Formats: sequence, C-alpha cells, structure tokens
Amino acid sequence: MSEQDRALSIEEARSKNSAWNTPDFRPDLAFPKLTEEMVERLRAYGREETFPDGAVLFTQGQRQVDMFVVLEGGIDISLPATDGRPHIFAHHPPYSFSGELNMLNSQGSLAEAHTTGVSRLLRITRNELQRLMRAEGDIANIITSATVWRRIGIIGEANSGVILTGNTGDAETIELQRFFVRNSYPHQLAEAPVEEAPQPTDLLTERESLYPAVTLTDGRTLHRPTITQLADELGITELPDPHMIYDVTVVGAGPSGLAAAVYAASEGLCTIVIEGTAPGGQAGTSSKIENYLGFPTGIAGQRLASRAQLQALKFGVRFAISRDVVTAEQVDGIHQLTLAGGIPVCSRAVVIASGAQYRKLSVENYSQYENRGIYYAATAMESVLCRENEVIVVGGGNSAGQAAVFLSGIAKHVHHIVRGKSLAATMSQYLISRIESSSHITLYTESEIVKLTGANSLECVTWVNRRTGEETTRPIGSIFVMIGAEPNSGWLFGTVKLDKKGFILTGGEDGFETTPYATSVPGMYAVGDVRSNSVKRVASAVGEGSVVISDVHRYLADHRNHFAAEPNSALAALRSVSAATASQ
Repeated sequence: MSEQDRALSIEEARSKNSAWNTPDFRPDLAFPKLTEEMVERLRAYGREETFPDGAVLFTQGQRQVDMFVVLEGGIDISLPATDGRPHIFAHHPPYSFSGELNMLNSQGSLAEAHTTGVSRLLRITRNELQRLMRAEGDIANIITSATVWRRIGIIGEANSGVILTGNTGDAETIELQRFFVRNSYPHQLAEAPVEEAPQPTDLLTERESLYPAVTLTDGRTLHRPTITQLADELGITELPDPHMIYDVTVVGAGPSGLAAAVYAASEGLCTIVIEGTAPGGQAGTSSKIENYLGFPTGIAGQRLASRAQLQALKFGVRFAISRDVVTAEQVDGIHQLTLAGGIPVCSRAVVIASGAQYRKLSVENYSQYENRGIYYAATAMESVLCRENEVIVVGGGNSAGQAAVFLSGIAKHVHHIVRGKSLAATMSQYLISRIESSSHITLYTESEIVKLTGANSLECVTWVNRRTGEETTRPIGSIFVMIGAEPNSGWLFGTVKLDKKGFILTGGEDGFETTPYATSVPGMYAVGDVRSNSVKRVASAVGEGSVVISDVHRYLADHRNHFAAEPNSALAALRSVSAATASQ
C-alpha cells in the first residue's frame, strides 16, 4: 500500500461511520504514547528487531500474539470487514505499542498488524509481558486502559465483526446475541429476509433451519451454530493446559469467582477460571446496581464484571471460556475437573463459585416462550425488545426491583408481580421507594401468573390475585422472571455434601475445616450464591471470593510437602483417568 493510499485509509477509519467519532470512544486513552523513560524500562522485557516495509506482525485469529513497541517507523492495524475489504483502524507511530484486549488473554486476534516503512520495533513476548504487568505498575495501567478502549473502538466500527442474521424475538438469535455482547465481541445485527423467515408450522422447514446465521469476516456462514461451535470458530474459546497443575481453579466467573481469581493471582498463585458462557454471573443480568460500595451513581452488572475480569487478566489469570465443568474428583491430593468434551483441568485447590440461576414459573407452556418473551435478564439488549410496550417483572428481590426501575424508563408500563404481601422483607428500601413513586410501575402483591398465550412468541398474559381471586389479562409480550435461586451444583452430586436444595454445605459446623468456606472435600471451597446459607448480594459474594484465598493459601502451605514429593505421579494418575474417561 502506498503512503497516499495508507493516509486515505486512515482518514476513512475516522469518518462519520467510524468509532473514532462516537462519544463512547476515547482515542486519547486508546492510543497513548509512552515516554522515553518508559521505553527504556521496557527494553529489559523485550528484544529489538528490524522489519522491512509491509512485514506482517500478526494476523486475524492468531493467538498469543506478542506486543510490539515502535522505536522507529510504524505499525498499521487493519480490521477485516464484512464487505471483504480490510480497512485500517489505527496507526502506531514511534513510542506507541500494539495490542488490544486479546493481548491479555489467549483469544484469537481481531486484527492484523503490518509495518509501514522499515521499522525498528521492541518485541515483548507473552511471558515477558506478564512479568512486565506485575513489575511496572504505571506502564501496566497504560497498557490495560489502552487495550480496553481499543476493543471499544473495534466494537464501534460500523463494518467490523461478524453479521448475526435472524428474526426479532427468536430464541436462538437472542442467545447468540447475548453471547456476543457478554464477551465483548464485535458484531452486527441483520433481520432475516422476509421471504425466508420461519413459517408458523409444527414441522421444521428447510428455510427455517437456516436462521439464525452468523456470517464470518472471511465470507463463510455458520447456520444455527451452538455457543461452543461459535466460540471455537471465532477464537473466543480458551482451553486449559492439560499438562499443567494449577495452584487454584475457580469454577464460575460471577462476582465471587472473579474476586477469588483477582486475589489469588495478585498473591502469586497460578490461577485459572472456568466459565461456560461469559463472565458476569447473575449479577451480569442487572441493569444497574446502586448499593454497591464505591459507585454512588450505580454501575451495570455487566460493566462491573468486565472491570473485574480485566483486573484478573492484568494479574495473569487464565480464563477457560465456553466449556462447562462436568465432573470433579480428587486423585492423590490433586483435583481433576473434567470439562465438556472430556477436557481435563488439574489443580491443587478449587474454589467453587458456580452461582445460582433464577427459578422458573409453574405455568403451562412456560418453556415454549423462554427467550421468546420470557427473559431472565433486564439489560440494554433485552430492553430493545420491549420499548414502548407493556412488560411484566416477576420477583420480590433486588434484581427484580432493579429490573422494574430500569424498564420503567423504556417500556410503556411495568406490571410488577410478587407472591408476598409486600416487598419490605426481600428488597432494599431505596428500590421500594423508587417503585412506589413511579407512575410507570404498578405493584401487584399476593399475585402470580396463571396463563401464557401466543403463537410463535408470547402475546398475552393472565395473572390472578390469590387473596381476592381477581384475574387480569393484558396483551403483553415480555416477562422478566427473577424469582428465587437454584444452585448450579448438578456436576457436584456425589462429590461434596449438599443441602436438600442442592446448595453446597460448608464450614466447621458440618465437620469440615474450621472456615466458613470449606466443603466436605479437602482443598475444595465454595463461595457466593452456590454456598448454603450465603447472603445473596453482590458485595457479599465479592467479599467471600476475596477472603477464601487466605484459606487456599493455608491449605497449600499445609500440603506443600505432599505436592512437592509427588507432582509427576499425581499428574500421571490424572491423565490415565482422563484417557479412560475419553475412551468410554
């Protein structure tokens, strides 16, 4: 590419359709310049190399890319576009550095980098980058901030990312869109052609089976992909190293799991987090949390989770995304977790932070409308589906209250249904006051939904007041269900002791270690919503995740001699078990 063409391409990247001119993007934070003194310090972590003009430094989809600091010359960063023509997103001049969010994890690169002119660069490998992030605090903060803002800019690019084509309100389309949003992956939405939209029939037609579809930047199209298939194809999947014994494995990336990961890694423990879909947990479904310490104007649950994940990445935590834990066992003092697909994870200690999920309503045809009118999250993504329409929120806890208040500013009216006589015993007072003072929210106590109707999606809802018998029927197409909690502990049956509801029993009162978080299996701890008798609040979950690491340290210290004596035999035993499992 000539210098003139490159200049035009850069200017195009800053056009009115680009993220550069959106208020959510901060180029000054995305593309900072390092000082001479900073660059001199960085020389201790890298090696100087000279590249010819146009040399490719890394390509889209490549994992474990190195960071390059420009000493002379420059680097162009180009993004693949859905029109098949890559365009330049940014140019790194001297004293700038390459890399975006994937530089802190092992996901595939979203961009391609090549030199402009003969360039002298400082290459910093991944191992050295992790050492740098721990030792050089001021530079680490600049790098961390820049990687986040660069990802925000990439997501904001009008023509970048994949194209998700589907039908509004379709359950599979919503599931894929939620996966993209919660993993901060750039994507565009397109409505399926009317002539090819699904027809209301009991039989799956050939046309219906085509959607939702995801068109990749190389032109290929995936029809109705599963989350696992999509994650693997896009490079979002991060799998654990089967040859490594981690110090601690955290199962679940909700608030408690992320807190545990941050504290473990910051204190020098080799840490991996296992998460089936995306970080955030139940808290990630909250539109705004206003009673969390340090955020006087509130913070969205997903934003809180994203910041926590970034902290964890900064300290070198590995994330294994898109695979659920299937089984857990202990062999010769080492814990083996088996992920979906037979993938083993070996660890000296385990922190279970798999959380809980909302219960379902006991109403006929309920499952038919899940993600077709019934939702378990009230975020900006779901709010688009109910703008200027009446909606229902079910539940008496803080999550339901936050959803009702949030939706009252978007929907035509919010009908808030609870089974109890009031909200006083289950909801924070500030939310009760908001609900009572809102003219867009009507509270129905001692009530429950009894009937759902609709063809392809929810269209009408009937609820009854159990005390008076009065029924109300409204043409409503969106229900947000946030009631109770069912623990995500099915994979632990037969492994640790559970209470009658499936929550994990912990603590000295049950004959385990004298700590509130120890389970019946030595070296395995439980925190957050999955733990029996825990306080179901975000701040409490974060506190438990932070504190439990002191128990992990104590356990590892007490068993140091055992782990040092037989690490190879323990790992060999685990591999043999994995091989036997895979062959079955």
